[in-house]
Amino acid sequence: MVGEAAVSRGLLERLAEGPVLGDGGYLLEMEKRGYVRAGPFTPEVSLTDPEALAQLHREFLRAGAEVLQALTFYASEDKLATVGLADKVDDINRAAVRIARDVAGDDALVAGNLSLTWVYDPKDPASAGRVRAMFDRQLEVMMDEGIDLVIGETYSWLGEALIAQERAARTGLPTVITMSFEKEPRAYEGDPPADCARKLRDAGADVVGVNCLRDPERTLPIAAEMRAAVDGFVACQPVAFRTTDQEPDFTASPAFPFALDPLQLPRQAMGAFAARARDLGIEYIGSCCGSVAGHVKAMAQALGKIPLQEGDWRVDYDRPMSAYEYYGHAEREIPPS
Repeated sequence: MVGEAAVSRGLLERLAEGPVLGDGGYLLEMEKRGYVRAGPFTPEVSLTDPEALAQLHREFLRAGAEVLQALTFYASEDKLATVGLADKVDDINRAAVRIARDVAGDDALVAGNLSLTWVYDPKDPASAGRVRAMFDRQLEVMMDEGIDLVIGETYSWLGEALIAQERAARTGLPTVITMSFEKEPRAYEGDPPADCARKLRDAGADVVGVNCLRDPERTLPIAAEMRAAVDGFVACQPVAFRTTDQEPDFTASPAFPFALDPLQLPRQAMGAFAARARDLGIEYIGSCCGSVAGHVKAMAQALGKIPLQEGDWRVDYDRPMSAYEYYGHAEREIPPS
């Protein structure tokens, strides 16, 4: 394996200087655009429609993202076998990294992604070996194509997250490992967020945290608990869909996956989340499902990554030349949600 970073300042150097902004959600957005099948949500779009994937990467990059994740989520052998693509594992992982690398250039870091496998079962000792083999296969291809870090995400089993860290550590690259919490804020084994963070950090993860399933309001308290539990860097990447205390996991909603549009948060909500996360001491601030370029842009503006104003514009509310001026929108406070 080779692991030369293509960008001069790596993830850890950037985090030491201040918050790093991640990108948004890929699979659900690709499905809305007609390139991914709902249900399996497998990432063969890197082979079937590479330019569509490249365009989404460009949108996140232009919006201010400092890390682009290669679309290798669910690009593991057993998952791809469910749609008859087990023989395309290497091709999909290779293409996904190449596409992200081409778009990122020298402007962003590229992360290889290891996701939950749906294979891990602590009652079956053989499953851990199977998960290791799948992660190793993905990582070998991704390293050959030149990634800058590894993100392991959306783990409900702490044991699977620890395997992801174990295999990712072998690359010598920075690692970001994040848990997901369904109805109760506990791993499937019963560990609360603080214990998950400590165990992942003790295992060597450079960044530990929480991602997916929950909206910002129900994710930030978990991230704050992790922040208080560890000395290292912490990540927080909620979904951009509104959830509730009674149903904190958006994938459990009857609206998933075809009626989520009314639940999508306005961009101001994600901007407000980014500012709150920064103030809590969260260093890796990103977003997950439902987060599109507009959300990432609002987050980048809230963090001072890009300017609020995009060039000169003569504003005259007495002689309006747009509905924006005519209705005085700039003078109004727009609620975050």
